[in-house]
Amino acid sequence: MRRIYEAQAYATPETCWWRDTAPPAAQPHLEHDHSTEVVVIGGGFTGLNAALELAQSDVAVTVIDAEQPGWGASGRNGGFCCLGGSKLSGLMISKRFGHQERSAWHAAEHAAVDHVSNLLSDNQIDADRHSDGETLLAHTPKAMRGLTASIADTKAAYGMAPQLHQPEDLRQLGLGGEFHGGMTVPIGFAINPAKYHSGLIQTARKSKVQVFGQTPAVAIRQTDAKWQVTTPKGTITTDKVILTTNGYSSEDVPDWLCARYLPVQSSIIVTRPITKSEQDLQGWTSNQMCYDTRLLLHYFRLMPDGRFLFGMRGGLRATPNAEAALSRKIRADFHALFPAWREIEITHEWSGLLCLMRRLTPFAGAVPDSPGLFAAMGYHGNGVAMGSYLGARLADTVLGRPQKGPFPAFLATPPDRFPLGPMRRLLLSPAYATAAFLDR
Repeated sequence: MRRIYEAQAYATPETCWWRDTAPPAAQPHLEHDHSTEVVVIGGGFTGLNAALELAQSDVAVTVIDAEQPGWGASGRNGGFCCLGGSKLSGLMISKRFGHQERSAWHAAEHAAVDHVSNLLSDNQIDADRHSDGETLLAHTPKAMRGLTASIADTKAAYGMAPQLHQPEDLRQLGLGGEFHGGMTVPIGFAINPAKYHSGLIQTARKSKVQVFGQTPAVAIRQTDAKWQVTTPKGTITTDKVILTTNGYSSEDVPDWLCARYLPVQSSIIVTRPITKSEQDLQGWTSNQMCYDTRLLLHYFRLMPDGRFLFGMRGGLRATPNAEAALSRKIRADFHALFPAWREIEITHEWSGLLCLMRRLTPFAGAVPDSPGLFAAMGYHGNGVAMGSYLGARLADTVLGRPQKGPFPAFLATPPDRFPLGPMRRLLLSPAYATAAFLDR
């Protein structure tokens, strides 16, 4: 594999709260040659949702993962099942693709949240669901004015009115902190992503999906009307291949992926359980999932057991010095926003890779000039809902049937390559510096 970050970015975290609550069940290695109708490369939310949808149509599906399924972003994310998936605003989507495409996108965002909700209920997956929608908290008075101005547009986009919170209301809502007001959109919920993933694995296996761990795809090639996926201990012969490796992709498996995605680090800390009196001291007693209005946003919530999760965008490198600096930074930001909790012990800390695309919108479709090869990726930090949903919708494409849910046409447009090729991480430094300046 040829990847663009330092090796530490692809290492197993020393601590991760999700892994402690729902350790990934070890899936068998592929030990021999194998044949199937569809191979899914990547056993996260997208890959498993694609496999489930295909299996329900009686397609023989095999999922392989370079590590154990759920080892990557699906087992490390913040557990926010919410609207999102694109870095473009609704207005920008209208300008680029047209008003109808914007409407289809907002419908897809909502459908993605419903998709995960239905998976949890239909398959009796207990993923510690909590939070009634999501709350956006203003980090400056100017940002609060922006939230106020956005109410009508948000209502028009999603068909329901968000609730605006004045600064004096926040503490009564159990959202006490260094904020200047907020807005709650009543769509979405928080989960334990490892428990969701574990439930997906079990559901997939019940549907006769074959799942293999520690089975990296080291090469993919087309021979006549078949594809061959080479792994360390066997070759898989298949009619179709689906790529769902997202930020953990390789530049050369296949070569088409090279420079079409940009991995970005995100970091999370989790505290020990915070007692009721300690919660009262800070004025934060709600289990509402929240994020702030910064471009380099923070995302956070109180979890059902009283632990507090706090996340932020990660660093630009994965060296020991860079990671130590990031560890100091995330703690400083946490303490600045929640000063009453300066002495609360932080028990877990980890990072993972999300995936940006050059056009700032996800991709889920056929790979050009490669009949039978498909990919889905690029959820811009909102992969719980959108990654799950687009996995299922990509299965519709693979089956050659109409989409079973909202699906704007621009999602199937193949992604452009980033400039600078293997050095494209350099693009992040000026982008982060500009965002930090605008966040002041």
